[in-house]
Amino acid sequence: MTLLADAPASRPTRLVDHFERGLDAPICLTWELTYACNLSCVHCLSSSGRRDPRELSTEECKSIIDELERMQVFYVNIGGGEPTVRSDFWELVDYATAHHVGVKFSTNGVKITPDVAARLAANDYVDVQISLDGATADVNDAIRGPRSYETAMRAMRNLSDAGMRGFKLSVVCTRTNIGQLDEFKAIADRYGAQLRLTRLRPSGRGADVWDDLHPTREQQRELYDWLVAHGDEVLTGDSFFHLSAYGSSLPGLNLCGAGRVVCLIDPIGDVYACPFAIHDEFLAGSVRDAGFREVWQRSALFARLRQPQLGGACASCQFFDSCKGGCMAAKFFTGLPLDGPDPECVRGFGEEELRKTKGAVPQPSQDHSHRTSPPRSRPVRVSIGRRDDITAPPVSACAESPLAGFTPTSHPAHEGAHSSGGRHSRTA
Repeated sequence: MTLLADAPASRPTRLVDHFERGLDAPICLTWELTYACNLSCVHCLSSSGRRDPRELSTEECKSIIDELERMQVFYVNIGGGEPTVRSDFWELVDYATAHHVGVKFSTNGVKITPDVAARLAANDYVDVQISLDGATADVNDAIRGPRSYETAMRAMRNLSDAGMRGFKLSVVCTRTNIGQLDEFKAIADRYGAQLRLTRLRPSGRGADVWDDLHPTREQQRELYDWLVAHGDEVLTGDSFFHLSAYGSSLPGLNLCGAGRVVCLIDPIGDVYACPFAIHDEFLAGSVRDAGFREVWQRSALFARLRQPQLGGACASCQFFDSCKGGCMAAKFFTGLPLDGPDPECVRGFGEEELRKTKGAVPQPSQDHSHRTSPPRSRPVRVSIGRRDDITAPPVSACAESPLAGFTPTSHPAHEGAHSSGGRHSRTA
């Protein structure tokens, strides 16, 4: 794997500067196989529920896998929707791993029976990510639906009984679960899993519950301190680089990787710059038109995203070099400029900018919610319990540091960069 551009006159000295210019293949590719889902989670970033009749066929999916193999893509994060409800899901998993493309898939656990768990445990190129939004059933089920806690716990028990170790317990950090981080860690340890924490974004249905669920300023600090204390034991998907202004940077790339090292393929083959930004504004092209390599390497959108970040309103902040202005998707879906501060900027600059937006935020480009779901024009209300009654949500994105499995060949001085490799990671 090589850099797409590397100006010889002024070679960057940090690994993060190389990634900012983009690579010839993504390190972490998220692929939403379907929007069909048996649940209707209130924070779902892709507004999933109903299947799109234009879904890629089995043969089209296999053609994409062939292309990923040629590009030496390390692995794909498969999600949805609930990917296991596709009738050809296991066929596609087997095809990918037989073609040297590792698979990490996110699931609510509905299809993880003892037999399936045994099959997964026997494949070293497959990893599983179980989504759980509460350490107790009442908290979880209020967000994900009745008996979804029971389903997730049963899936983890089946994986553990089958001898699978190191699968992921995925939690989105919210206002209702920051105080349960220790409990989540205990659940993961009980089943031999690894805890993965990720950030709530105001994407999809998450926009409807953002005001109720995103952590308070005090909770952001609590989360940062917890991550500093447990950084070597949990994965974060590089979600929390906006917290770097509290002090030292957290482990990981600490850079928005959209269009640089990560992207998303959706169920109909459209390619977006970021798994959290499924919107026409971030649509780079379609694999059905030109193939994935062409979109990744020649998209005008990706070329713009790979330009050096100037910082805009954040350039004068002393923490810009570590925070980089925060998350592109979080800014876009709260109506903030992409070169402005993150809405959860720990120094409060995001709150100042939000007051200027006067409620003008982009509307979702698509919605696949079940027809029984409330209309998008009405916010979905979430009941918030006491701090000892709390918990969180899941997403599909990089389940580990974007540096996992990557060893630069032209700049060996940087090989010591933090990396948390998965079971199927491999070097280029």
